[in-house]
Amino acid sequence: MPHDLTDGRIVVVGASLAGLRAAEALREEGFAGELTVVGDEPHPPYDRPPLSKQVLLGRARAGQCTLPARRDTGARWKLGVRATGLDADGKRVLLADGEQLPYDRLLITTGTRARPWPNREEGALDGVFTVRTVEDAERLSERLDAGPRRVLVIGAGFTGSEIASACRERGLAVTVAERGRAPLIGALGGTVASWATELHRSHGVDLRCGVTVTSLKGSGGRLSGAELSDGSTLDADIAVVALGAVRNTEWLAGSGLAAGPKGVACDAGCRVVDMYGIVTDDVFVAGDVSRFPHPLFEYQFLALEHWGNAVAQAEVAAHNMVHRGAHKRPHLSVPAFWSSQFGLNIKSVGVPTFSDQVVLAQGAPGDRRLVAVYGYRGRVTAAVTVNRAKSLEHYEELIRTAAPFPPGPGASDYVAGNEPMPSDVPDPKVLSHGPTVALTGHLPDRRLVMVRPGG
Repeated sequence: MPHDLTDGRIVVVGASLAGLRAAEALREEGFAGELTVVGDEPHPPYDRPPLSKQVLLGRARAGQCTLPARRDTGARWKLGVRATGLDADGKRVLLADGEQLPYDRLLITTGTRARPWPNREEGALDGVFTVRTVEDAERLSERLDAGPRRVLVIGAGFTGSEIASACRERGLAVTVAERGRAPLIGALGGTVASWATELHRSHGVDLRCGVTVTSLKGSGGRLSGAELSDGSTLDADIAVVALGAVRNTEWLAGSGLAAGPKGVACDAGCRVVDMYGIVTDDVFVAGDVSRFPHPLFEYQFLALEHWGNAVAQAEVAAHNMVHRGAHKRPHLSVPAFWSSQFGLNIKSVGVPTFSDQVVLAQGAPGDRRLVAVYGYRGRVTAAVTVNRAKSLEHYEELIRTAAPFPPGPGASDYVAGNEPMPSDVPDPKVLSHGPTVALTGHLPDRRLVMVRPGG
């Protein structure tokens, strides 16, 4: 078998960050064949993180978030067209416009979409929003410009917290409803998330934890308020639904691949596995829609909604689509994430929810600068920094080397004498918001079945 596969036909389904960077990396790796990129949105690839930050603050327009191209990919771009199915045996991608795209190798980068409000009629009320696309951010920004009386944010994960922060910076009244005990609890665990509770309230957010929104109310087709599970009612003319993401895998139903609500399962080289757990040679996946095993986290499958992971995984997938055998690379980068809210820069490395203990290693919550380090069974697995990003490199190395937990002094302001506490990671079922990092177990797909010879 040749080590290099620089010709043939490659189809990339998904035209966002991972799809763009993969297309560029394919050319950089020497692929000279026919390259087609399919995207269901009509826009060229754009950057999503600014949509819930700068755009909602009015500091940038959504149309200015286009991702810069690093090089000419020479690709055929089919934008505004959905993939509706995959014929894996015939090696064809089926499109909504009736076209069938043949491929020699396929890369799936379909990402996620915002989880909608479960009641379709209530979700259709004028004034109910999600924030995922350029159009979402533009419409919501315009409504915030008009000065609503109150904004209701449903879900206090990173996106919900960023939206609440933008509203308060605009001087708007905002209520946040979260089913869990604290904002960001699904990402940071209960011990560190208790700090986020004070952060919200100190900035004037009407924070309601331990409650759910049971219904959205309207008058004349427009949102007028909401009813909460504690029996209270709320007047609001805007509601932003921030209940996490849905992975775009429906188009793969019946394809025989290990694809479902948790994502598309692959090996550490981004090769997709089928529903029996067998690795394919011609189908790859990268970005938010993927779930992959990581040796630092007991080889559990990780599903990450991270900008950096999408880029790193796309580059590994592109390399492995062109090179075979001993030339393949594994995707083993340590997960990293960042958020900007209430004037603070929050960054993390590792997987905070893969932990049983946490210790405050630097700083203090009161001075709005801190480092929390997480451990699992006596080794360091994650770190979260607030306005201390320079510390991340040190803790990333501790994670990579499975250093003992709790860590020793690593900075001049190391907090001596602090005892580790339970990290208090909640069951995701008790949260409103979906986590941006999810440990999804060891099996590639729950639909796994046994096939017996002669059966």
